[in-house]
Amino acid sequence: MTCRFVRFSTITGCAVAAVVALGLSTFAEAQYGAPASAAPQNQAAPVPTPRTPDGKPDLSGFWGGGGGGGEDGGAKTDEKGNLVVLNRSRGCHPGMKICTAPVNQSNDSTFIDRFDANRPIYKPEYWAKVRDLDFNSNTVAPYFVCQPAGVPRMGPPVKIVQTANEVIFLYAQQGASPTDFRVIPTDGRPHDPIRAQDLLFYGDAVGKWEGDTLVVDAVGFNDLTWLAQGGYFHSDQMRVVETFRREGNTLRYQATVYDPEVLVEPWVMNPRMLRLNTSKNAVIAEQNPCEEHSQQNLVGHIRH
Repeated sequence: MTCRFVRFSTITGCAVAAVVALGLSTFAEAQYGAPASAAPQNQAAPVPTPRTPDGKPDLSGFWGGGGGGGEDGGAKTDEKGNLVVLNRSRGCHPGMKICTAPVNQSNDSTFIDRFDANRPIYKPEYWAKVRDLDFNSNTVAPYFVCQPAGVPRMGPPVKIVQTANEVIFLYAQQGASPTDFRVIPTDGRPHDPIRAQDLLFYGDAVGKWEGDTLVVDAVGFNDLTWLAQGGYFHSDQMRVVETFRREGNTLRYQATVYDPEVLVEPWVMNPRMLRLNTSKNAVIAEQNPCEEHSQQNLVGHIRH
């Protein structure tokens, strides 16, 4: 619980000073490397894109946090190729009582996220709810209970297994079971009419290839998760479309949220560029089971 809580602590004074001195964009780049949008668009892939026998790009492998990828240039791995440190962390000032890399990285990432101009736009009647959820995050945020982060907040998988007719996504989440997975058919079938009416954390997903891009379309969600921190809730009418495109040893992931029940327009989330972890010894490390605690006993309004 300690790790989950400090992950969403607020920014400290030294980070604010760094922002003032460097500027927000420079500060973000110094901490996390160049954002996905800053990646050269026309740069040639360093290696050929591997393909399956049917000619499709092969998405199989460990990606990003799967033991040594990371999309920020700060990833470190141990001798077995497993992820040790994903993000570079700022230094600590002498007055900090608690000073660890995870604490600083979590504070900084929260600060940067709150300055991101790319946010879901809600209908006017729902902004009060968003603000209330945000202010009371410590008692109402779904992240603090033992449930999946959900699609699309869980982001891209750390490992992909691709076959001729399906893709298998494996995830490593905080809070919920680290062995969450999705099995998505890519044989052209439509949504299952029964599952599409269910209220699921992952929805009913089907995939198809559009050229070299895998498009995953999911419906049938519950409304128990958030799109992101800040009280960004969604309804059970949400639809999420994810795209995956491999070029060489780089995977581009992006998700678009359609929820006409509460959103004014679809929300196109920031793309993420993930690197392939080529270590043969990379694994998804086992984590301790989630322990659910009483949110009502959390003190204060330090929002995540």
